[in-house]
Amino acid sequence: MKTTQILIAGFGGQGVLFAGKFLAYKGMLEEQNVSWLPSYGPEMRGGTANCSVILSDMPVGSPIITEPDVLVAMNLPSLQKFVDSVVPGGKIFIDSTLIDAKVERTDVDVFYIPATQLAKDAGFATLSNMVLTGKVIKETGAVAFENNKETFEAFIPAKKVNLIDINCKALQIGYDYV
Repeated sequence: MKTTQILIAGFGGQGVLFAGKFLAYKGMLEEQNVSWLPSYGPEMRGGTANCSVILSDMPVGSPIITEPDVLVAMNLPSLQKFVDSVVPGGKIFIDSTLIDAKVERTDVDVFYIPATQLAKDAGFATLSNMVLTGKVIKETGAVAFENNKETFEAFIPAKKVNLIDINCKALQIGYDYV
């Protein structure tokens, strides 16, 4: 039995919901049981946003995550809000370009990824979400790293298909980051 509960959190406009949707579709295409639950404030950009994704080989009973196995923190308020909820033995992924704070817990694995800077250096400044997602895939094994283009094609609208290749490149940058 394998279940991974992932909480992705940040500001609206950082692609929190998009990253969660990618993981959910990836899980579905791999025939996993999936739940995707977005949560965001009334502001479209700049407000708080988080997304809960559950990937499991068993039916998902509830989309609510109170103790995530994985936390992706894209800003400091999100890290501060959710760091203590991660289960012992869990994994925390931090965009270290935007967050200077260090996690003091010793019972979790923490990955500091300069995702925003890596995305900027590659020429697509707005894709730090996918850089982090690539690292999450590598370190958790919750989904496979193959067939990413097909996953994007499953949910990206036709008018945005030109963005699929750069999203795949951003995933690769995160996956390869050491």
